[in-house]
Amino acid sequence: MTAPSWPPPPATTRSQHTTTTDKMIQEHEPEATRRDSGDTESSRANRGWWDRNADDYQIEHGTFLGDDRFVWGPEGLDEVEAGLLGPQESLRGLDILEIGAGAAQCSRWLAAQGARPVALDLSHRQLQHALRIAEGRSLTFPLVEADAGVLPFRDGSFDLACSAYGAIPFVADPAKVFREVRRVLRPGGRWIFSATHPIRWAFPDEPGPEGLTVTASYFDRTPYVEQDDQGNAVYVEHHRTLGDRVRDLVGAGFRLVDLVEPEWPAWNSQEWGGWSPLRGNLIPGSAIYVCERD
Repeated sequence: MTAPSWPPPPATTRSQHTTTTDKMIQEHEPEATRRDSGDTESSRANRGWWDRNADDYQIEHGTFLGDDRFVWGPEGLDEVEAGLLGPQESLRGLDILEIGAGAAQCSRWLAAQGARPVALDLSHRQLQHALRIAEGRSLTFPLVEADAGVLPFRDGSFDLACSAYGAIPFVADPAKVFREVRRVLRPGGRWIFSATHPIRWAFPDEPGPEGLTVTASYFDRTPYVEQDDQGNAVYVEHHRTLGDRVRDLVGAGFRLVDLVEPEWPAWNSQEWGGWSPLRGNLIPGSAIYVCERD
């Protein structure tokens, strides 16, 4: 998802994104800051981050995600229960694009419903995990390594597009991605994606009580950047307010038909970065946008 791409949302303290792999590659732990970061830098930084950290990510979160489930976010909302893509039987025969697919767990579930998915991700290493999971399985579908802002498909190629925490939080110009998604969708096609709930930007990236106090402005759209000692970005995350998201979608030619804010379920006791039962029962952690192409 990326398979969902779910590193924690922006922190106001030292980065929590750095893994053992990062530390072996870099002499110094990245510095967390807020500064501008455009399309090219953001894409390069996040491609590198996911290539370096895909192994650790799949080890840590692979069991929760499963090999062939469609999970919308850290709350654990499953598409089987949510039905945001439509009735399961209606997916059969549809051409579906998954953006930020990671190890393609969601696409694998879609294929099992009889859909014809294409799994796209920026990270070569994440797609290698998709190949690893697919080994020995009968269901196959295309894997495409590409940037979400420049989709390598003809106009009107898909009936539906989806993304579970993939790409959208990490791109400098989400409106460009939305325009590309609209371009490759057929008339009436649906675009459903989940991302970090915008309110989370105002809170520290901490799962405990210290993460319940507002420490930053919700309206500060300055990107969160982790950079090396040369000032080169190695991870970038971008913030859009809820109003920004709606305006970007409408401006790209979509109609927002639903906005889902999953509640934290009683069964989910895990902490995932800044997501936790404590915070999840008090403030929303994810937002799922259900849109139709005008």
